[in-house]
Amino acid sequence: MKKIFSIMALSAGLLGLASCSDFLDQDSPSDMSSTTVYNSTYYTSLRVNKIYGGLGQDRTYSQDFITKANINSDIELVDGLGNDAYLSNERGVCNYNFSAGWSTIADEWTAMYGIIEDANDVIEGVRTSPLFDKNNSSYEEMARYLGEALTLRAMVYFDMLRYWGDIPLKLETSNPDLSNAFMAKTDRDVIMDTLMTDLDEAINYLPWAGEDGYTTEHVTKGYAHALLAQIAMTRAGYVIREKAKDGYETASYSDAVYPTQRPGAAERKALYERALSHLTAVIKSGKHQLNPSFENEWYQLNQQVLDQTYQENLFEIPLKYNLTSELGYTVGVRLNGVTTDYGYGNSSGKVKLTAPLFYSYDSNDTRRDVTVAPYEIKEDQNVTRESMLSNAPFGLYVGKWDPRKMNSTWLDDNIKASGKHMTGINPVKMRYSNVLLFYSECMNELAGSPDASYPGDAGMTARQALALVHERAFDSEHKSEAAAYVASLPSDKDGFFNEGIVQENAWEFAGEGFRKWDLIRWNLLVEKIYEFKQTYLQELADGTYPDKIFYNYSDEAKKKIDMSSVTWYTPSEMVNEADYAASVSWFGNSKLDTGTDKQVDTNLPSISSGLVGTDVNSKDAGVAVKNRYLMPIGLTTISDSQGYLSNSYGY
Repeated sequence: MKKIFSIMALSAGLLGLASCSDFLDQDSPSDMSSTTVYNSTYYTSLRVNKIYGGLGQDRTYSQDFITKANINSDIELVDGLGNDAYLSNERGVCNYNFSAGWSTIADEWTAMYGIIEDANDVIEGVRTSPLFDKNNSSYEEMARYLGEALTLRAMVYFDMLRYWGDIPLKLETSNPDLSNAFMAKTDRDVIMDTLMTDLDEAINYLPWAGEDGYTTEHVTKGYAHALLAQIAMTRAGYVIREKAKDGYETASYSDAVYPTQRPGAAERKALYERALSHLTAVIKSGKHQLNPSFENEWYQLNQQVLDQTYQENLFEIPLKYNLTSELGYTVGVRLNGVTTDYGYGNSSGKVKLTAPLFYSYDSNDTRRDVTVAPYEIKEDQNVTRESMLSNAPFGLYVGKWDPRKMNSTWLDDNIKASGKHMTGINPVKMRYSNVLLFYSECMNELAGSPDASYPGDAGMTARQALALVHERAFDSEHKSEAAAYVASLPSDKDGFFNEGIVQENAWEFAGEGFRKWDLIRWNLLVEKIYEFKQTYLQELADGTYPDKIFYNYSDEAKKKIDMSSVTWYTPSEMVNEADYAASVSWFGNSKLDTGTDKQVDTNLPSISSGLVGTDVNSKDAGVAVKNRYLMPIGLTTISDSQGYLSNSYGY
């Protein structure tokens, strides 16, 4: 069936705090007093819809917080290489070459706080409404609206504090005279503690997905549980701080002035136990499961069809076709120019993947060819063809969003289009595979090994939870190989974490924007980016990458590449060229010893250079502040803050 929850305040999706009257032929809640609005379940529902509408702005989740806010990691890169990595725009910023004067940063801050202001209004309005009384017949409906507002506010604040660090915690609506609108920053630990308390309350109010008319395009009990667990695990993890905190552990890799710290062992244990209890609740509920087909999971997202069988996606942000969502346009399989089969082209360059990621997948792992697209689609002599990229080890497209899988409405419109139009594809904020890998991490940490139980668990060990994710990616013919791999993972806590959990995270979520934040809380972001660069150089040196690959097509018209025919792993000199229809220069064509190779000597050093420096054999040579991954507060935001805000971390 088609997407169910499309009743959004369209103006709010574009303008944040605009009136809902743009889509309703009647007085809107913003034209009424709060008393009138929150004395009506109908008008209250519209105010909640306006919060969802705010998620559809470019500076929130239609573009920024689903793409560039989440990169660079060790596997996901912005399309900014060489000189572009130092520009004062997203190409420089995603390479950690930050500029507080870049206006987009201030616009993001304003838009995200706009959503929070709407959520605060709903929270205050429902709490003071006579309908929010257990003796009132409308209590449960109003409670659900309160639960949604609390959860959405927690989600937005969580994304903001991961992006900027300490920020103002504003939990009330602004007074007409703005006397409470300007605030100093709040320690992010205090913010996360507050959000977890709010989510504990919200869980009591929210239904599970599939109940009370709630789909996974609403926040539901399952997402609130999982978000609380994610916040607890982040709270237990490492962050760079403006100053050291007593009782906290400082990481071995840390800046001398702005330390990277995490809570002490006792507090971490309590936080992991808290996370485990909420992850167990999701697992034991049975409301969410893995789709047996990884490919079908992504096919349905491209089709904009909600999965109501498995409900693998705990929460998809509901966006509007032709109005919102850059997914499939600025990230996804590339349409290089206008084509006969698919119409108007796309940019698809905001997020790229890497050669070491591609070659890390098992050749039978179905996630590889769904996730990584080392080709583009373009017109060639009036025929739309798939065309393999040539030696682009840091420029592979993300295949999860794919115009070949999009629905007929999009295709018909795109063939007619003469300019960009938004896809409407929902961003996924939490998948069940996130839940399982979070659970695996908690169990490994608390039980002290991947094979032990722990009080309050879901009846699975850490290894068993990871196995569900890994083995799903293999077809029936190769399931036994996948099971053997999981069984071979180390039996000690640290070994299983590093070789199992950290690696599975990359294979499962590449391109989706989850990994950067997990690497940060593990204090592995710098280490893994450095490791990626070293892996590329090593694989180039040891011949992992052929200098040329050969392939055939799956059709007589030579429009579609037969991916099973590609000689990914075979040295070109061992290939009988007569057996193949086409070939292209590949990653192995770069040279380590010329000093002028574009990939080795220009592009590789520039990647994430603001965080790890430009010396590929050092983790941080020349960087101003070690482990500085946080975004600065925008200069106009600071100038408008009446002296309450300032930047830190050497900005």
